Amino acid sequence: MGIGYGAADEQLEKQIGCVKYTLFCFNIIAWMISTALFALTVWLRAEPGFNDWLRILEAQSFYIGVYVLIAISIIMMAVSFLGCLSALMENTLALFVFIGTQIFGFVATVAGAAILLQYSTINSSLQPLLNVSLRRFVATSEYTYSNYVLTMIQENIGCCGASGPWDYLDLRQPLPSSCRDAVSGNAFFSGCVDELTWFFEGKTAWIVGLAMVMAMLTVICGVMSFILVQAVKKEEEQATNYRR
Repeated sequence: MGIGYGAADEQLEKQIGCVKYTLFCFNIIAWMISTALFALTVWLRAEPGFNDWLRILEAQSFYIGVYVLIAISIIMMAVSFLGCLSALMENTLALFVFIGTQIFGFVATVAGAAILLQYSTINSSLQPLLNVSLRRFVATSEYTYSNYVLTMIQENIGCCGASGPWDYLDLRQPLPSSCRDAVSGNAFFSGCVDELTWFFEGKTAWIVGLAMVMAMLTVICGVMSFILVQAVKKEEEQATNYRR
């Protein structure tokens, strides 16, 4: 009987060790991903030219999702250390706390990514904001500041008006040279709303991708932590039965 208990204990101990160190490794990876996410979101928020464009176009709602992901990446960096410690200590209370933080991390990360996509993709909440701002600049393009903003956007992005060159016709404004291709002389067919949105999509693609990877890691770490809790409880029960 004692030999049976010893063999079972040894097998369970090996399983616990396997789960524990696998969880430890996943927490290290999660810390690296959250650090990379923090660096990318801070870089996007601090990029001078990009920030100026959003300020000029009055589309700074774009940053709501960025702020959420900055906050959650900081939290998840700290939580990763909690995960490492709770796994190595095999402390069930710490592991339950860690599981709770993983559930929160998953929800917050997905929410942050969804908000960022809501303000950076085609047919998103960003486009009406851009449309209003650009049409206002087109309507007042005879003024120096409006002309400067339109020239900067249209020449750099390769677009014309809010939805196309007909915006100038609708608003009874002359078609500027910045609306024309420098080589062919033809007017740009694409409107600046769509072109700017595609530009913003390119800026946020890596951030959203990293956020989804981090969300997936929270699920993996949460499940593995729960498995470890059950294994530790079973080990404690076997030890109690063996002493009896």
